[in-house]
Amino acid sequence: MTARTEKRGFASRPSDAEGWIKAGETSAVRSSETAAFTARLTIDITPELRGRIKIAAFRGGVTASDMLRELLEREFPGTQGGDTP
Repeated sequence: MTARTEKRGFASRPSDAEGWIKAGETSAVRSSETAAFTARLTIDITPELRGRIKIAAFRGGVTASDMLRELLEREFPGTQGGDTP
């Protein structure tokens, strides 16, 4: 029988920011709060901006998706009566 090779975890990040930027997007495990309902939002940004976002997320120890969700929540808070402004 052959020895098993150690595989990198499905959601693990590379050890360096540049490798992480060049890697494809992976779906992160979401908390129950965001898992209840999510909708995909697609925006066009420059590769340079995408790189800066990924580096900031990497340095903060979070995924780019989680970081951007928090940013959008701060900029567009829900009203007390509901989630629509």
